Amino acid sequence: MKSLPKTLFILFVIGLFIFACYMIYNNQNNMESYENDNNGEIQPEIINELRLGIAEFDTMNPILSYNKNVQDIAKIIYEPLVSLDVNYKAEACLAIEWSKIENNGYLIKLREGVKWHNGTDFNANDVKFTVDLLKSENITSIYKSNVKNVIALDIIDNYTVKLTLDSDIPFFEYNLTFPILSESYYVGQDFLTTEKNKNPVGTGKYKVYAEADGTFKLNKNKDYWNFQEKTEEYGIDTISVYLYNSMGEVYNSFKIGNIDLVTTNNLYVENYIGTIGYNSKEYRGKEYDFLALNTENKVLKYEEVRKAISYAIDKSSIIANIYNNKYYAADFPLDYTNWLFESNSSSSGYNPSQVENILTENGWEKKNSVWQKKENYTTLRTNFTLVVNEANTERVAVAENIKEQLAKVGINITIRRANDRQYQSYLANKNYDMLMVGTRIGFSPDLSTYLGDGNFSKYKNEEMIGLLNEVRNISDTALLKEKYFSIYENYKANMPFVSLYFNRNTLCYSPNLMGEITPNCYNIFYNIEGWYRQY
Repeated sequence: MKSLPKTLFILFVIGLFIFACYMIYNNQNNMESYENDNNGEIQPEIINELRLGIAEFDTMNPILSYNKNVQDIAKIIYEPLVSLDVNYKAEACLAIEWSKIENNGYLIKLREGVKWHNGTDFNANDVKFTVDLLKSENITSIYKSNVKNVIALDIIDNYTVKLTLDSDIPFFEYNLTFPILSESYYVGQDFLTTEKNKNPVGTGKYKVYAEADGTFKLNKNKDYWNFQEKTEEYGIDTISVYLYNSMGEVYNSFKIGNIDLVTTNNLYVENYIGTIGYNSKEYRGKEYDFLALNTENKVLKYEEVRKAISYAIDKSSIIANIYNNKYYAADFPLDYTNWLFESNSSSSGYNPSQVENILTENGWEKKNSVWQKKENYTTLRTNFTLVVNEANTERVAVAENIKEQLAKVGINITIRRANDRQYQSYLANKNYDMLMVGTRIGFSPDLSTYLGDGNFSKYKNEEMIGLLNEVRNISDTALLKEKYFSIYENYKANMPFVSLYFNRNTLCYSPNLMGEITPNCYNIFYNIEGWYRQY
């Protein structure tokens, strides 16, 4: 009887061994069968869900929201009349054609057969409803400036509208990039307070289908007018959007793998998410800084002096010393991958050896470390005052850097640090020699701000005026690019201001996120229907 437990133990061990052998054999057969079915290759797991985050959520209504995360996601829920491609070229969306019928009028033909996410038809009433909302005194919106010049919108028929402007606006179609809302969805609702602002109804590629505290989900819109079926198993079917209290929480969620991408213009994002474990795409932002040169100044009126200043400024050094190599050197206001700007590089033209050549050739001579020239019994010297807003410490540092660089070639700068009120006075009166200017580039390729009437440099050039007037009415792509090249050449020949740099944006994304990822400042979700996660 004492041997019975020992016998049972032996039988148990034998049984366990037989079971283990069976499991190993079965797993090997399954693996061989899987590999045979897949030509000997182990196939990765494909997940058709994208996970996004929104910090400090306000509303999913893009007309009312001031949240950058919301505006990004809204691009795939709502649609504008005119969209922009990856090179910021206008392309048809809810409008299929637009025509400038007079100096202050546009005729717009709308796309037929488009459905709102709730199944109703898109038509001209929706366009009028949206424009009227943006024009309303009760509404504040980031898109309000898009329609500020619209004084009338007439519905010609269900799919044709006429916009009348208060003046001739070059490239006005680039203002038509605001999202269109459904009139019928908001009938009888207080637009500012309605719960429907939390449940967006658009015409875009994805539609909201579920909401819960702290998250909402989007599904691919199979009724989309330009619906593209995914190839085999690839493509994003579902988007989960998680809500966070701060960008810090978004960064942390991305870092631990709970969301798949994050966009930022933070120069030190690596401090939050580290430097490994993710991919990134960097792209030029729309914040553009330049050095305005007063072309009516008694010395700066000479183009050789303005060119000498440009040759002497090393933008790469400025970007390295002030912006930790996180900005892009700029060659021109359109040098942010705009389709109308073509250049072999964004070279600053830095060439200090050319300073002496160009000034000497034009009758200047260097005395006491400063260039000077006699004109009508008056001695002109390259001594200038550079005005900078003292509130912007980085621009002050840039001004100091420029001062050091110019001093090396015989151009002396005195920096005047102006408070906000003083700086605005300088801007309004243009009573400066040089001015550090920061602007935000619009999507329109119109260059009037920089080279047209009332520009920062008081630049007046008949050829330039003629070119700016010509491009207003050119629709032929090839001819338009030719004219813009001439504008650029005129700028380089006369240098009324010195382009400095653009800020940098970054899209960080999981290494498991596959597909063509080509973000820009207008849209980070180009080709999203072809993305997928692979493990």
